Amino acid sequence: MIKILIGVVIVAIAVIGTFLVLDPSIGIQSVGNVTEVANTFTVTVEGEVYKEGSYTLNEGALMSDLLEKCGGTTNNADERAYYETAELAKGMTYYIASRFDSNDLCNVNEVDKVNVNSDDATTLATVNGITNTIANSIVTYRTENGLFSTLEQLLEVYGIGNATYHKIRNYVILHA
Repeated sequence: MIKILIGVVIVAIAVIGTFLVLDPSIGIQSVGNVTEVANTFTVTVEGEVYKEGSYTLNEGALMSDLLEKCGGTTNNADERAYYETAELAKGMTYYIASRFDSNDLCNVNEVDKVNVNSDDATTLATVNGITNTIANSIVTYRTENGLFSTLEQLLEVYGIGNATYHKIRNYVILHA
């Protein structure tokens, strides 16, 4: 039994070696325990999509490419909380927010949301989890860096960490 197992391992190594010799331009790079194909990257999507999970995309991929891979958005997705033309970043987890309260089975009560790209600090501070200081930081960030193209960019704002981001991400939008 052990001889058979050793034989199978040797044959597998030989086959892999043969493929690499025949086509060395495959472009495989090893990064720790993760193997990446050149010019691709992995991102994760959560929220109001049909198939949450991690997906491998080509460099320069847009949100629309990710949404296509995951089967699209559900009827409860808030299209104001993402731009289909937003370029994705390697290793990020993207969230597609819901438009209606998850406890509202009939989808008639929309969640009250603020626009991080246009509302003033006073309006932003009405969201539970956005203090006056964070609201001012959001306004300062967008003034200095331009408009937010994804909800995940809120993590770059001074004062917003993972806990705050997860608390507010369903109560903010990017455009009307």
